[in-house]
Amino acid sequence: MALEDVYQRNLHHKAHKAGWLRAAVLGANDGLVATAALMIGVSAAKGGSFLITAGAAAITAGAMSMAVGEYISVRSQNDIEESDRRLEIEHLAVDPEGEFQELIEIYIGRGLSRELATQVATVMTEKDALEAHLRDELGQFEHTKARPVQASIASATSYIAGGIIPFLGALAPSTGAKVLSIVVFTIIGLIGTGIVSARLAGSSYLTTTLRIVLGGSAGMAITAGIGALVHVSGI
Repeated sequence: MALEDVYQRNLHHKAHKAGWLRAAVLGANDGLVATAALMIGVSAAKGGSFLITAGAAAITAGAMSMAVGEYISVRSQNDIEESDRRLEIEHLAVDPEGEFQELIEIYIGRGLSRELATQVATVMTEKDALEAHLRDELGQFEHTKARPVQASIASATSYIAGGIIPFLGALAPSTGAKVLSIVVFTIIGLIGTGIVSARLAGSSYLTTTLRIVLGGSAGMAITAGIGALVHVSGI
């Protein structure tokens, strides 16, 4: 099979989306739940005119927080990958024969005979010893490599997109209508997030959507309860 054919076949797998899909789903879910929960909490505490301001502030601050947090966390993963790469380069320079034997043992552990494992290790080492070790020893692949900027942008953008949905619900005329509208808009948004997430990840639509909707609903309910408590207690 030609290399191009192998590449095209690999596109059907979902692993190459791991670098940004997690950040995008997390951002959209947080945008929906955090913004909705805050606005419901403010409404429950009789925040009235402050509600729209609180929602806009939540979207802006949340998006910036998600972007920075995602960049830092994914960058840390990136740093670990780079550290492992430098260490492997050092190992190959100091003990190439030991690294070659290590590769053989890896292939034997995956079910190849020693003879075939030796042949494969020889070919892989001659082609690119470092790439072989990064891939087969450490599990590093180019298509799953940590990309902090991409993750940061995906997280912030999806957070804003998610946050706008409950924000629109707050435009209802009365406080009671606002709360109901925010809840309805948010649940619709959570369902949409679940469907998109399941489609991109190739997972079960029902299970993924149900998990996201239940988690988001629980977050809104808890925050509304706290908001009502604050109002009743006069804190």
